[in-house]
Amino acid sequence: MKKYLFKKINIIILFSIILLVLSIIFIKSSDPNIAEVFSPDKKLPIYGVDRDDKKVAISFDAAWGDEFTKDILDILDENKIKTTFFLVEFWVDKYPELVKEIDKRGHEIGNHSSSHPYMSELSEKQIVEELKKTEKKIHKLTGKTTVLFRPPYGDYNNRLIEVSNKNNYHVIQWSIDSLDWKEKGVQPVVDRVVKDINSGSIILFHNNAKYVTGYLPIILKELKEKGYEIVPISEVIYKKDYYIDHRGIQYKK
Repeated sequence: MKKYLFKKINIIILFSIILLVLSIIFIKSSDPNIAEVFSPDKKLPIYGVDRDDKKVAISFDAAWGDEFTKDILDILDENKIKTTFFLVEFWVDKYPELVKEIDKRGHEIGNHSSSHPYMSELSEKQIVEELKKTEKKIHKLTGKTTVLFRPPYGDYNNRLIEVSNKNNYHVIQWSIDSLDWKEKGVQPVVDRVVKDINSGSIILFHNNAKYVTGYLPIILKELKEKGYEIVPISEVIYKKDYYIDHRGIQYKK
């Protein structure tokens, strides 16, 4: 009786495994986005960089307001820090003088799309439009061409990476999400960033985060005390002769 039950259980397990494999094959063949997840050819943006020189990058995504932007710029000036601001086209249209001010103060400006969509849902033509419309607006105000792109919501697929690269963009994510948009206060953001910091880290902040003027000076001070040099993203990433591993970490070849 025991042998019969054991054999029956093994048959059930084997049958379950076969069903699982068939289900995965069906999903991969019917949904190209899910198929990418299982594909060894899945392309990744840059989440962080393998470095040993204690360089890290701070970035601010700007899409929904300007209330704290000048204060952020003042805090960065006081600490002699340069960072990267990723701007959406409708933010650029609404606050052109701030775009000029960010550039004037020596900060790097990256592209954050035109309409802040889920980029993986767009065609190649639509992706190019999202990139170029914002790129032209920023160039008109600053005379500089954007070369870094951060997808809204961190949403991407192979098509987005390929089209962005074809249009001379490095696609940038982050290795440390401050979660400042959750508005839980100053200390949770400080703790999260300082605890997880490493050479080559790319930190995500938002220019309209409620507590940004509180946590930013503390984080800058603590990172400096730990010996980190804070620079724009373009000074952290490698521009050529590199590869990106399965975690999105960029390595020099």
